Amino acid sequence: MEINNNIRIFLVDDDSYCMNIYKQYLNSLGYFDVTSFENGPDCLNSLGLKPDVIFLDHGMDYLTGLEVLKRIRAYNPYIFVVFLSGQSNIITAVKALKLGATEYIVKGVYDLDNIKKVLNTINKAISVKRKEIENQYIERLLHTAK
Repeated sequence: MEINNNIRIFLVDDDSYCMNIYKQYLNSLGYFDVTSFENGPDCLNSLGLKPDVIFLDHGMDYLTGLEVLKRIRAYNPYIFVVFLSGQSNIITAVKALKLGATEYIVKGVYDLDNIKKVLNTINKAISVKRKEIENQYIERLLHTAK
């Protein structure tokens, strides 16, 4: 299956150093539509840009990642939200997954590998969904032509 690097990605992290590393890594993988936010409110105010994937830190000022996740889900439950957090707290991870996070990645030794893996999985899901929409559209056209 062909990987679609044209997906829109949001990075939300109050640690500018980590955010820059992740952005550079995503660019190296061929993802160039990456927008960075230093806090949850700025991300939430930009949801109209229709991100496909949001990498979300948990421990931020103003709103925690869990609070931001709840609001993202209320706005659009089909956005893939991946927690990318320095906290390896199992309770936080379980809460995030129960609230609809796609994955919970702990920052550290394997975070870049895990980002790549989760993006491969998300790309497959997006490709399947787009194919379903395309097939439904073609079916409607054929039905209308009868």
